[in-house]
Amino acid sequence: MTLVLTRGDLEAVLAPGACLEALREGFLRARDAPVAGQRVRTDLPFPGTATALIPGVLPGIEAYTVKVNAKFPGARPALRGVICLHSGRDGELLALLDSATVTAWRTGLAAALGTHALAGPGDVLGVVGAGAQAELTLRGLAQLRPWSDLVVHDTDAGRAEEFAARHTGRTAASAQEVAAAADTVLLATWAREPLLRLSDTRDGQHFTSLGADEPGKQELAADLLRAALLVVDDRELAASTGALAAAGLPSTAADAELADVLRGDHPGRASAGRRSVYAPVGLPWQDLALAWSAYGAAEREGVGRRVDLLA
Repeated sequence: MTLVLTRGDLEAVLAPGACLEALREGFLRARDAPVAGQRVRTDLPFPGTATALIPGVLPGIEAYTVKVNAKFPGARPALRGVICLHSGRDGELLALLDSATVTAWRTGLAAALGTHALAGPGDVLGVVGAGAQAELTLRGLAQLRPWSDLVVHDTDAGRAEEFAARHTGRTAASAQEVAAAADTVLLATWAREPLLRLSDTRDGQHFTSLGADEPGKQELAADLLRAALLVVDDRELAASTGALAAAGLPSTAADAELADVLRGDHPGRASAGRRSVYAPVGLPWQDLALAWSAYGAAEREGVGRRVDLLA
């Protein structure tokens, strides 16, 4: 029997604190996985793309994930798909999970970890792109560090106003206005041209860029990436399909991977006056970390619906 977990089911069993810990442990253990994750993406003869992440594996978890996503920027939601959680013993399909929910949680909360690890002491937070990933990043950051003020911009002014109201913040007219006001800036957009350049920023600021997760998408200009302490989640992926690729930079332009910082192998921000950037792509093991956590919680709490796909 396979457990089906919908968005509502997942939101009932996932907790930011537990998910942050699962992701933190994953960053510490992922390099010891015997099989490297793969990310496959293709354009479609429709206004969207298809992406598959396989396999999500982590030492200590006897299961793996396969994720298939459709990304259609003009749709709401823009991301739809499914995550298959398989037993590592016999391949049994343990669960089918809503991919949009798991992806928003793992992306947003991993971004919160990276932001907290790299950002300076300033407490004015900026958001460019008021969608689901920004929402989850703020939920994660609320577990890790406080902020005194929030400034929000979105191309949809109404969505920016609603986001700001939910988090007791204020809106801004542009990404540049957000950067002028904030100490830490989170970008989570579909931008295909840089939203911020070095000249739009100042010493000591931190930027987390979530939007550059496939070819052609870019939020931060090359001059800003070169000037900053630049941390990614995977150098080769960042250089082939992420922020480095979009800016025409090689994998060596990244100063570290986030796992290096979390393990203490890299000091992270060594100077309060230096800019820093975290620019992840998203890794298959992150799907497993959250899918496994959700599956265990759903089993304990009796959440979800069981179906026999072989009947």
